[in-house]
Amino acid sequence: MNRRFGQIIRLKPEGADAYIRYHSAVWKDVLDTIKQCHITNYSIYHKDNILFAYFEYAGNDFEGDMDKMAADPETQKWWAVVKPLMEPIETRNANEFWADMEEIFHLD
Repeated sequence: MNRRFGQIIRLKPEGADAYIRYHSAVWKDVLDTIKQCHITNYSIYHKDNILFAYFEYAGNDFEGDMDKMAADPETQKWWAVVKPLMEPIETRNANEFWADMEEIFHLD
C-alpha cells in the first residue's frame, strides 16, 4: 500500500538560487538511495521561498527505510550541502526538518 506525503519548509532567500541549481542535477547516488528506500513519485515545488514536497512511499517499513537513507554516506553529504539553504517552519513537530502536512483530500 502506498502512503502519500506532503511536506513544507522555507527556503532561505540567499539560498534559493543554489538550492534550485543543486536540484537541477541531483547526485545519482542520492537518487538511487531514494529509490532503494521505496520513495516514488517525488516532486519538490517552489514559490515565494516556500518549498512543497510530495512523494509516495511504496515499502513496508517506512521508519527503517528512512533510517537507511539517513545512514547513507552520499545522502549525508547531499544533506550537508542543501540543508543549510533551508529553514524549518516553526509549527513543525519536534522530530521534523521538513514539516509533514495533513492530507485532507485525495482523488484516485
